[in-house]
Amino acid sequence: MSDPPSNVGGMSTFVLVPGAWLGAWVWQAVADGLRALGHDVHAVTLSGLAERAGDDPDKVGLTTHVRDVLAVLEGADLREVVLVGHSYAGVVVGQAADWARDRVARTVFLDANLPHDGLSMTDEWSERGRELVRAEVAAHHGRWPPPEIEEFDGHDLTDEQVTWLLGHATPHPGHTLFEPAVLTRPLAELPATYVRCLRPAARSWEEIVGGQPEWGFAELDTGHWPMVSRPEEVVALLHTMA
Repeated sequence: MSDPPSNVGGMSTFVLVPGAWLGAWVWQAVADGLRALGHDVHAVTLSGLAERAGDDPDKVGLTTHVRDVLAVLEGADLREVVLVGHSYAGVVVGQAADWARDRVARTVFLDANLPHDGLSMTDEWSERGRELVRAEVAAHHGRWPPPEIEEFDGHDLTDEQVTWLLGHATPHPGHTLFEPAVLTRPLAELPATYVRCLRPAARSWEEIVGGQPEWGFAELDTGHWPMVSRPEEVVALLHTMA
C-alpha cells in the first residue's frame, strides 16, 4: 500500500464531516489542532443531527447530507479542500468530492464507509443486518438510535470519553441509510486516502477498498472514533496531507 502524500508546507483548507449520530462538536480537538498549525478548518453538522436535530427526518436523505457539504464548499467558495469523512460520512464526502471535483483536492476516508453508485450504505450489509436497522429506524420514528454503551468497548476510549460521546450523540436520520449513492465516475478515480483504525479488529484492506490502487493508505492504532481517542494523531496525519 502507498503512503499518504507528504506535507508541502503551506496552509490547507480542511472540511471535517462527522459520522452517524455526531455533529461538528466531535471534531473540536482536531479542528483546534489543525488551526494551531495554520490551517483553515470548517467542521460540518449534517441535517437532522446535533444542533440541527429538529429537522424532520422524513425530509432528510443521503442527498440532503451531500448538499450540506456542498453548501459549505460553495458558500465559502472553498478551493483545494482536503475533505474528511468519518464512518457513515464517507458515503457523503465521496459523493460531494465527485460532484464538486473542482473544489476538492483530496478526500480522506477516516475509518469510513465508501459510496458505491446505485447502492445504499446498508445494501452491503447482511440481510439480517438490514432488517435489524430498518426495525430500529421504524421503532424510533424515522431515526437510527445511537449505539449502546457496550458497543464502545475495545475502541481505545476512556469511560469519560464514552460518556461525552453518548451525552452529545443524537439519533440519526434513517432515510440516509437506505438511499442509493450517485457517482459520476468510478470511485477509484477520486484522489483519496483511506485511514484504517486497527482496534478492536481491523478489516483487511481488500475488504475495505477493493480496487483503489492509486489511493494513499494509512493506519491508526486506535478504535473507530479516533478524533476522540487520539486527536493529536489525527491532526498529525491530516497535517501530512496539507
